Amino acid sequence: MKKMVLAGGSGFLGGLLSQYFAARDYEIVILSRRESQHSGDLIRSSVWDGRSIGPWARELEGADVLINLAGRSVDCRYTEANRRVMMDSRLDSTRVLGEAVQACAAPPRIWLQSSTATIYEHNYGPPHGESGPIAPHPEAKDAFSIELATAWEDAFNRLELKDTRRVLLRMAMVFDLRGSAYRVLARLAKFGLGGTMGHGRQYVSWIQSEDFCSAVEWIIEREECTGVYNLASPNPLSNKEMMRQIRDSLSVPFGLPASRQMLEIGAFFLRTETELIVKSRCVVPERLLAEGFTFRYPDFSSAVNNF
Repeated sequence: MKKMVLAGGSGFLGGLLSQYFAARDYEIVILSRRESQHSGDLIRSSVWDGRSIGPWARELEGADVLINLAGRSVDCRYTEANRRVMMDSRLDSTRVLGEAVQACAAPPRIWLQSSTATIYEHNYGPPHGESGPIAPHPEAKDAFSIELATAWEDAFNRLELKDTRRVLLRMAMVFDLRGSAYRVLARLAKFGLGGTMGHGRQYVSWIQSEDFCSAVEWIIEREECTGVYNLASPNPLSNKEMMRQIRDSLSVPFGLPASRQMLEIGAFFLRTETELIVKSRCVVPERLLAEGFTFRYPDFSSAVNNF
């Protein structure tokens, strides 16, 4: 039986991966800040603080796969205090995992480190592959997000790992019915609020949850896969078109649009940032496509009509 350690795996993405790989007879260990119950005999948790070595580090010995998802959610107001927590939670967890892996006699065979497609420059096309430019843009107000993502990746890349294959996963929004951004957008649409957000030209890069999990599995199984991979569907689409397709899938005839000013007001009361909506993320999985991965849901319509 293979063993997978999911650091910070108690959230939405960790839940998707743990269920997917447990169904494929992996033993799953979730590193979490609190002990929790899990469905099935193959999933269990080990407590860690994300900063210091503890008994949890023994779980890495002989593990086949380590996936690091740890980091405070970016769905918050970017106050100075929240920025520090977001940065520290990512850098500290990466550092201490590196220390634990370096101390292993039999370290994990592969370490997949989560990152974000937000790292790429705000753009309206052509799409960015893995070599796309990384730079902030005043329209997107994304300077901190790019600073955060860059520091996170740098911390991972600086680690000295002799016997562990390493992969950076620059992830787009993962859409699923269970707690993802799609569920929020669908709920807005059902209440007649699923119209264009801002000018609507901003691109949305996304990936359906089954494709997300199978892409991770595909990378794990191929020894030649190293470096940066974009986990996104091959077909990003505009916010305007995405909202139209969501409304159509739910048989909702109209959706009230929201201006940039309305989004700013709403973000303030929801304690989040408009960047999550207005930044144009036009990102494609160049390497996955070139190396032979096949998407089950390459187009948004095929994904949204399957929910």
